Amino acid sequence: MSKVYLLTGAAGLLGSNISRQLIDAGAHVRALVLKGDPAAKYVPDEAEIVYGDLLDIPSLEELFNVSEGTEICMIHSASIVTLNPEPNPKIQAVNVDGTKNIIDMCLKYRAKKLVYISSTGAIPELPHGQKIKEVDHFLPTDGLVGYYSVTKAEATQLILDAVKAHPELDASIVHPSGICGPNDYAFGPVAQFIMQYAAGEMKMGIEGSFNSVDVRDLAAGILSCCDKGRRGECYIMSNSLVSMDEMFGIINNAGNFEYHPTILSANKAHMAAKLLAMGSKLTGKPAMLTDFAIYNLTRNNDFDCTKAQKELGFSCRPFTQTIQDEVDWLHAEGKITCSDILPKTV
Repeated sequence: MSKVYLLTGAAGLLGSNISRQLIDAGAHVRALVLKGDPAAKYVPDEAEIVYGDLLDIPSLEELFNVSEGTEICMIHSASIVTLNPEPNPKIQAVNVDGTKNIIDMCLKYRAKKLVYISSTGAIPELPHGQKIKEVDHFLPTDGLVGYYSVTKAEATQLILDAVKAHPELDASIVHPSGICGPNDYAFGPVAQFIMQYAAGEMKMGIEGSFNSVDVRDLAAGILSCCDKGRRGECYIMSNSLVSMDEMFGIINNAGNFEYHPTILSANKAHMAAKLLAMGSKLTGKPAMLTDFAIYNLTRNNDFDCTKAQKELGFSCRPFTQTIQDEVDWLHAEGKITCSDILPKTV
């Protein structure tokens, strides 16, 4: 029997890595891409592209309509990620309604496997000092901070409910922490952080932590989940915690920089955010620091990926190596240079 991997979010950082690893393994990939999306050029040429979106049923029909006898593995990676914590109907529609549409298509076309890419943000936070592990229910969403997390929790619950209601549906869920790595042409949060740092624009940091999984390792873990993930089970895929001070040191070493911004306590950071918010109202420009950004750095970001390691063989390379590769890539792309800030003396 032939097999096809259907992939949403194919033009993003994660999707492009998933499709590349599949193609390198000789798999057939059919990718859903928004019509007119300039990032479509990052989808590997060997992938079959279907233009459409999660809310357009005819395009989903085209994506799922494969030849008779073809086994379908659906990897649902697409979503709208936002750092704005306020409710937004577009995010609700894409992240929640779009996931329902994918479930319906998997049932209609009898997909062999569905792997949904959720988020660690969908898992309720625990107090500092406790490792956050997988949970088996996501509603109500009380205690979650930020609308993105709320929609990912709601969508995750849709998957679990569908598994209980439909014995023929085999679905597993992956919860990545932050995602980073080279070839991030969308220049996500970690890439932006490095670029600002290298340009000397980061005058201060916040006393907090990062937890970002290398996109290459995450993609490999997701493909393992396609084969080994248990029905109705969730898997955290994360990295080890890195403090802000450690992050500065890692970037300094990776780029041969010598730069030491001041690190503010959370209280001082919130005071600075209030002042910047007042300035934002006067200038009309978005504030560079918000209370929500501070929360994401100061919350408990200590996630336990033991389950994915044991059941799926997931592993993540050291964060230092990921940042080195990302710094090298940004330098090659002309986004940073060592001359932006004082180089180390030898």
